[in-house]
Amino acid sequence: MNSINRRSVLLAGLGAAGAGALAACSGSSGSSSNALVNPTGSAVAATEKKRKVTGRQQKVTLTAAPAMIDLGGGVMPKTWAFDGRTPGKEIRLSVGDTLVAELSNQLPNKTPTSIHWHGIAMRNDMDGVPPVTQSAVRAGSTFTYRFITDHPGTFFFHPHVGVQLDRGLYAPLIVEDPKETLVYDDEWVVLLDDWVDGVTGTPDEVFAELRQGMGGMGHDMGEGSSPSSSGMEGHDMGNMAGMDMGGDSASPSASASSSGGMSMKFMLMGAESELLGGDAGDVKYPYHLINGKVATDPDVYTGKPGRKVRLRIINAGGDTAYRVALGGHKLTITHTDGFPVEHQEVDALLVGMGERYDVLVTLGDGVFPLVALAEGKNTNGLALVRTGSGSAPKATVRPKELSGMIMAASQLRAADAVRLESAKTDVTHQIKLTGGMEKYNWAINGVPFDMKDPDANPILIEEGQRVRLDFVNETDMWHPLHLHGHTYQLGESGPCKDTSIVLPKKQLSVFFDADNPGQWMLHCHNAYHGEAGMMANVAYKA
Repeated sequence: MNSINRRSVLLAGLGAAGAGALAACSGSSGSSSNALVNPTGSAVAATEKKRKVTGRQQKVTLTAAPAMIDLGGGVMPKTWAFDGRTPGKEIRLSVGDTLVAELSNQLPNKTPTSIHWHGIAMRNDMDGVPPVTQSAVRAGSTFTYRFITDHPGTFFFHPHVGVQLDRGLYAPLIVEDPKETLVYDDEWVVLLDDWVDGVTGTPDEVFAELRQGMGGMGHDMGEGSSPSSSGMEGHDMGNMAGMDMGGDSASPSASASSSGGMSMKFMLMGAESELLGGDAGDVKYPYHLINGKVATDPDVYTGKPGRKVRLRIINAGGDTAYRVALGGHKLTITHTDGFPVEHQEVDALLVGMGERYDVLVTLGDGVFPLVALAEGKNTNGLALVRTGSGSAPKATVRPKELSGMIMAASQLRAADAVRLESAKTDVTHQIKLTGGMEKYNWAINGVPFDMKDPDANPILIEEGQRVRLDFVNETDMWHPLHLHGHTYQLGESGPCKDTSIVLPKKQLSVFFDADNPGQWMLHCHNAYHGEAGMMANVAYKA
């Protein structure tokens, strides 16, 4: 077990922003008897007309189809991808531009799909969430997404059907700011991903195994104990010395359960992380990728010493948080989820699924490992930064920065320009995260989301309200909560985000202004938790 530098910024606050002020709900979930704003209705159209536009359009065609892709090192799985590559080709445009993206669904077996534009506050009927905002795009059909990108930032796109997120169907979407104040010499987009498809199985097979549940296996068995069963309920992470840097898990012996001989081909046992408050994840992945490459054959960024580079880091994974560090360098956090923060220098980042961080780094002279440690899973993704001579490090390298200062998102502060103005809260909703591994019954407020009746049990809000959401994690596992169509602020002055880690047995309060009418998903961005039912409809009243 590796020890952690005691000057590390403690991450207990990761799931506790605003928890002390947690109040009784002044609003409650509604019922299907409430009239909701239609995604294609007049309120959505009226809001779209308010957006500032440049008049420029960027047209792209995205073909979702089977592909054999090269992950490096001789690893060439069959998967589904956009235009035959993973990650897909980057889309880059400027604030106020209109994206016109035609999705052509060429997936096999009559498989429907869609595209969700993660983090973009666009018009509701372009959000890509069947059956809420559109019908799924049938195999052999096309659908054209058209929306204005009215805020700069680092975003990405992926399907919102089943567990397709955990295949190769994703790509970065960068919206540039013509008034950018950051000074830097170059950019490097860094996409992180955990990979199983076409190697040990498919995401659908993974989900089927998880849905069989832990009943009979006992998730409290020895090395795989849950936080509550190991005395970690409400665990205070105030002392990270001796923290487990991997502690797992994905050993061959874990692939066969002692409980009745039931296969555990994909289920991860014993993956724990103090940074995440206990269980680190559900799924055993054979590879972890940076920019579509395995650690033994890494992607390489080539630059010059002394140059300042902006890294746009995106976690496109299905079940893995990554601790990211660049050996021999400090990272200066400038943005999270596309919005600026007061700059903070750190040694490493903790990036949950769906989160994005922009950082600045001044490059040294030599060859340096960019490591994405799969938190709690004792394995990693790797890319290289080469600015001079030197040999490449081993694929399993662990730079000391991984054990240094890691700042929780709740400890960051929003930049003055984007911080919410002080206002009275009009409605508060308590969002209880419920369920567990044993029955794999993940849900919000104890009710799994029903795709056949998406209007049932909406979380009701009204246009013009200041909304407070109190995320209360009643489970023994962490969850990255993602809200579509909006950006919320953590606590009174925390960063503006759309995806946030909520630790087990912790609470997180967020605020946003209801200024984008429609019906918007709020869900765990663990692909398997969301598909199991940890999802809700945040819906505007008509």
